[in-house]
Amino acid sequence: MGAVVALDRLLADRTVWRGNAPPRTEAPAQPTGFPALDAVLPFGGWPPASLSEVLTACDGVGELALLWPTLARLTAARRPVVVVGPPYLPYAPAWHLAGVALDHVAVVRADERGALWAAEQCLRSSACGAVLCWPARATDQALRRLQVASETGQALGIAFRPERVADNPSPAALRLRVQGNPRRVQVLKCRGANPPAHSIPLPPFALS
Repeated sequence: MGAVVALDRLLADRTVWRGNAPPRTEAPAQPTGFPALDAVLPFGGWPPASLSEVLTACDGVGELALLWPTLARLTAARRPVVVVGPPYLPYAPAWHLAGVALDHVAVVRADERGALWAAEQCLRSSACGAVLCWPARATDQALRRLQVASETGQALGIAFRPERVADNPSPAALRLRVQGNPRRVQVLKCRGANPPAHSIPLPPFALS
């Protein structure tokens, strides 16, 4: 007869995962800055020390502006934010007006393969508050590496991906779909709770 292992120990060691429970983490909560969205998320915001996905049908519907309140708070606390392989150079004046401290933001230019490697290293380093990346064609294995790196480095990992991947499985703790007209966000997946049945209206975004 095999040894009996206490279930609580397995849960504590993360050998198994309790489906309806948020992941264990020492990182503080990270509100999105949008009360209506925070109210429906298990952690009251972005899941800390985890990978989140933001899906859009096209670029420029406010997907970056969705992060600005969080990035402003992190950079005000001198937590570095790294933007890896963005499809367009971020518009610095808009970020500044949103309260993001630009001297704590670094932009890394790389092709898609190099960007995945750079994002993983930044997340794993424990030196970053948040890492933003655009893994459009990333494999499930690559996304899992980003999730593990986020947890290891206790950082927010944000992956911007095309809406067409919404039906594909993902290891991300949170998946949001941003809609530009009208401006709303739909929660597709949130670890620790069931996604709300309705989308969340958001105030107008500035150019991102």
